[in-house]
Amino acid sequence: MISGVVATGGSSGDEALRLAAQRAQRTGVRNMPEFTDLPVPGDTANLREGPELHPQCLVLLPLVGIWRGEGEVVYPTIDGPFRFGQQLVICHDGRPFLRYESRAWLLDGDGNVIRPAARETGFWRPQDDDTIELLAAHGTGILELYYGRPRNQTSWELATDAVVRSATAKDVTSAHRLYGIVDGGDLAYVEERAMVGQPMQPHVSARLQRVAG
Repeated sequence: MISGVVATGGSSGDEALRLAAQRAQRTGVRNMPEFTDLPVPGDTANLREGPELHPQCLVLLPLVGIWRGEGEVVYPTIDGPFRFGQQLVICHDGRPFLRYESRAWLLDGDGNVIRPAARETGFWRPQDDDTIELLAAHGTGILELYYGRPRNQTSWELATDAVVRSATAKDVTSAHRLYGIVDGGDLAYVEERAMVGQPMQPHVSARLQRVAG
């Protein structure tokens, strides 16, 4: 397990509010690009704009936004660790779920982009009993269903209940994720995976900064 890897911020409530207000001066005026001629509400990654966040999603409110940063991927079956950049979009349309999309790109030792890397899209579906369902589809032919719960107001832990693979996908058995808002308001996460005959162990970690919302 990866319990305790993502810690919540140690700042006082007043200090946290002050820092959030400072960040909002840069990010609160930005949102995701969106067509305005759709006959239904568009997605928003900015809680100041668009439809109201559904009450059922309040448990996930700190995640809403657009996040960018860097991380590291490692596993016994690869030559890494490797650095990567990532953008994570977490948005909503007023209904009781969040849509998210992750795009990553490999970086060399100097931070230059080598090539596009993992892509993932899905939905966070909080339930009335505080259970969180996460449906994740990967461009590599893997579909995952996670179940989890909030650990507190700013961290969330999930583990796979089911993994479905296409005939050409990598052999993934299970995964475990921990997300949290850390000191400074960044979004950090760690992921463990059991795959290609290896036991559950660390695979990906990243720290992302809010750029919109």
